[in-house]
Amino acid sequence: ATYAMLQRADTVGVFQVESRAQMATLPRMRPACFYDLVIQVAIIRPGPIQGDLAHPYLRRRNGEEAVTYDDDRLRPVLERTLGIPLFQEQMLQIAMVMADFSGDDAEELRRALSFHRSDERMHRAVRRLREALLAKGTRPEVAERIVRSVGSFALYGFPESHAISFALLAYASAWLKVHRAAEFFAALLNNQPMGFYSPATVVRDARRHGLRIRPVCVRSSDWDTRVDDDTTLRLGLRQVHGVSRPALEAVPRERARRSFASLEDFRSRTGFDRDELRILARTGALAEFTDHRRAALWEVSRPVRDAELPGTDREADGAPAVPAPMDPVERLQADYAGLRLTTGPHPMSLVRDRLPDLWRAADLSQVRHGQRIRVGGQVICRQRPGTAKGICFVSLEDETGITNVIVSPALFESERLRITSEPFLTVDGTAQVRQGTIHIRATRIGRLPFTELQTAPSHDFG
Repeated sequence: ATYAMLQRADTVGVFQVESRAQMATLPRMRPACFYDLVIQVAIIRPGPIQGDLAHPYLRRRNGEEAVTYDDDRLRPVLERTLGIPLFQEQMLQIAMVMADFSGDDAEELRRALSFHRSDERMHRAVRRLREALLAKGTRPEVAERIVRSVGSFALYGFPESHAISFALLAYASAWLKVHRAAEFFAALLNNQPMGFYSPATVVRDARRHGLRIRPVCVRSSDWDTRVDDDTTLRLGLRQVHGVSRPALEAVPRERARRSFASLEDFRSRTGFDRDELRILARTGALAEFTDHRRAALWEVSRPVRDAELPGTDREADGAPAVPAPMDPVERLQADYAGLRLTTGPHPMSLVRDRLPDLWRAADLSQVRHGQRIRVGGQVICRQRPGTAKGICFVSLEDETGITNVIVSPALFESERLRITSEPFLTVDGTAQVRQGTIHIRATRIGRLPFTELQTAPSHDFG
């Protein structure tokens, strides 16, 4: 079950294999044993990518390309990686086997290729390797391929020993997501910031995996998010922003001493000022004391003139009426403002009926390669890695999942401000369907024209 989940790229929150590039590779790699995961961890690295080693390995693994060796002496070194050098140790073994490097020579080469290398030292080591290869009778074209591969590892040669260690953590993370989902997601929420995804996306992924997420509540929540049972989490008070941490941490201790009997009892026994109480009320943390959030907000704000309170009317005799409940959009705004996540509906579900031409993420499994479609959603990740030659990758989330978009350098430059600043985007483009992965190659970028939508900040990477 763990490997099946990895093969589906259902890896939000899973150590090392949750990035867009890893998710795009997992369905092609289809890891089925531990060493497959070792390679999966190592293959999405600047070294293999810059050296054009990742795609040949995947083609060979899937039977699209024959496994060959430039020299029979390389078979013992490269057999476990199908003739493709993926690890730093293999590059050093190649130098020892093909160029008669000693252990000291190989260590000097390793140091020259290290991340903190000097260009002069690296070029000197590569020149020496080329000369040694040719002196041993290596064909010039083979020598150049070896030198080019070695040069690519100068960017970031990932040691096999590190990949094994990382793969063990990746496997453990994936196993927990499959078999102990409640503990897995609680741990992610209690250790933010981390990874590629915000707490808002983590919560939505937890709900897609069948978990019930109970909201923050001063009568029930601990500081940390808590596992109530195998299918239920209670969000912790740590999720509330803009409120004193010591005051929040004191709530469970005071509650353990004696339950809070009323909102007035809560106010008198805790150290929150009026603005902090308003934040707690807006986010629903005080809702159990009243009929709804706005009623709690009205209660904690009573010293303020009633006319200043949103949603409050007056009866004919001038007495304040009971305030009206927040509507779904107001609750969403309050959730994102105070919690940066919501346990309610996804923002896109609130406007879906106004977007009949937008494909949902969950429906992309029906799309045909080359089909022109329109997608849209909340921007949860932007990435423009140095190895991608100016291409920008944008992840859009809706109420059903995540859509991955590829933006060409030219389109990115023409729409840079919109792509980098808008919280919600629409994308017209062409579907690329390859070996279980689906990307939309953008031809036009637009913004969703619904200013009432709120969102959590996106995670953006170089």
